Amino acid sequence: MPLPGVMVMLLSAAQLAELATFNTPTISNAIELFNVRPRHVGFLPHTIRCLIPGMGRMVGYAVTSVTSAAPPSGPSPDLLPDYLRHVASVPGPKVSVGQDIDQPAGLGAQFGEVTASIHKKLGCVGHITSGCPRDLEEVRALGFHLFGLNPCVSHAYVRLVDFGKPVTIGGVVVRPGDLLHGDEHGVCIIPLDIADRVADACRRIEEVERPALEACRRDDFNLEEYIEIRQTMKSRANE
Repeated sequence: MPLPGVMVMLLSAAQLAELATFNTPTISNAIELFNVRPRHVGFLPHTIRCLIPGMGRMVGYAVTSVTSAAPPSGPSPDLLPDYLRHVASVPGPKVSVGQDIDQPAGLGAQFGEVTASIHKKLGCVGHITSGCPRDLEEVRALGFHLFGLNPCVSHAYVRLVDFGKPVTIGGVVVRPGDLLHGDEHGVCIIPLDIADRVADACRRIEEVERPALEACRRDDFNLEEYIEIRQTMKSRANE
């Protein structure tokens, strides 16, 4: 699952479940507290959107693949059996992450009801693609998350080209073993070296924001009081 030479400390089921209690914007804000990366990186762009909203949060480790749905120029090897064995061999929960290399992407779907069903059996909780999946209602019934550009109709000539290597989704590199957190807002990559501290940081974010929210909810709202609270928030966030 991890790249060669990279040690990955997997979180416990309880820790992963705790991360799923926070939305992706809160996760993103919490990561900022650690100053481990610039604020404009570490998440997928708005073009990779949640295609089945209302299913809560998705948390899991990336398993990767590369696909094309364009007509093949000749015979191509069937990589699916080895890929599925690879997916089965790594610890979960897992998120299948597929790079669509067609130009433009989205000619045919790698994921639909059948592919989502087998991936769920292998411990995956969702799929992220730089292309377009299909069978949204059927996949929703499975309780399986889908993220991509848009839905599409056909699988065309979809086939695996590669797997188990870093992929590029919406211009963002996702590596095997990356910890992913997604919901209606999009997908965030949680740095592995701080993953076990992110939930605590989320609680800190909520605590810091609470006075401002409470001030806005009061019938006797006072703008100057809010401005003062906001200054305190900024100071506390930088502590």
